[in-house]
Amino acid sequence: MQIDSLEKLFVDELKDVYSAEKQILRALPRMSKAASNDELRKAFDNHLRETEKQVDRLDQIFKDLGKSPTGKKCMGMEGLIEEAKELLSEDVEEEVLDAGLISAAQRVEHYEMAAYGCLKTYAGLLGNQKAARLLEETLDEEKRADELLTQIAERTINVEAMEAGTGAGATAERGGSSKRGSNR
Repeated sequence: MQIDSLEKLFVDELKDVYSAEKQILRALPRMSKAASNDELRKAFDNHLRETEKQVDRLDQIFKDLGKSPTGKKCMGMEGLIEEAKELLSEDVEEEVLDAGLISAAQRVEHYEMAAYGCLKTYAGLLGNQKAARLLEETLDEEKRADELLTQIAERTINVEAMEAGTGAGATAERGGSSKRGSNR
C-alpha cells in the first residue's frame, strides 16, 4: 500500500499497534509467571486485562473505519519481546529478574505511549473524535501502567535486586552507587 496521506498513515500505524497489542497479550502471561514479587505479578495480570480492552477499542476503531486490523507485523514490539525472552532464558536471581522484567515492561510501555500519542493526534487532525477519545483512553492506561511499574521498582524491587546475591555492601565496595534508580 502506498502511504500518501495522513489517513493511510493512521490506518497503517493502527495496524502496527494492533499487532503490538496482540504480541503483548501472548507475552504478559509469561512475564507474570516469571515474576517472583506478588505486587509485580498482580500488575502484569491487571495489565493483561487492560490490554484485552485496548484490543477491543482498536477493533472498534477498525470497524468504524471499515478496515481490517490485520496485515502488518509490529517489528519493534517483536524486538522488545525478544529481549524480554532473552532475559527469561538467563540464569538470573529472582529479585534481579523482577527488576529486569520491570525494565523490559517499561520499554514496552514507552513504545506504546509513543504510538498511541501519535495515533491520537492523527485521529484528531482527521476529525475522528471517537477514535481520538478511544486512543486517549488507552494512552492514559499505558501511562498509569508505566507509573505503577516505577512505583513498584522504587518501593521494593530495585532495592531487593541490589541486595540479591552478594548483599547490599557489594555495590559500594565495587565503587558503584548505592542509590536506586527510578526505572524511567
